[in-house]
Amino acid sequence: MRHQSKQTFDDAVNSNWMPFGEMAGVSFVPLAEPVPEGSIHRARLLKGTVIPPHTHPAAEYVLVVSGIVETGGRRCETGTFWITPANTRQGPHVAISDVEILTIRLGAIGTFEN
Repeated sequence: MRHQSKQTFDDAVNSNWMPFGEMAGVSFVPLAEPVPEGSIHRARLLKGTVIPPHTHPAAEYVLVVSGIVETGGRRCETGTFWITPANTRQGPHVAISDVEILTIRLGAIGTFEN
């Protein structure tokens, strides 16, 4: 994403949800690139979806917008916010219900385990 000289908006009803690579049950909407290779995005996980353990080479901040997800040995419900420091193995993330999260990642995405 490039720098904008005016305010931009993304309304939920008009969002362009895209599949997240080959990961079944996960879709996302990129909102901004706060730093090179970084991302601010919304993601949806369908109930039962599992995002495998993974590591990001940059810090990641996550807010549960709706639903319930289990991660880090914890059940996270609407309003839960967590921080994962750079190079920290995280996951799996398990969608207990349909879930929407807002994620801010301050660098490259990293790798996911199979």
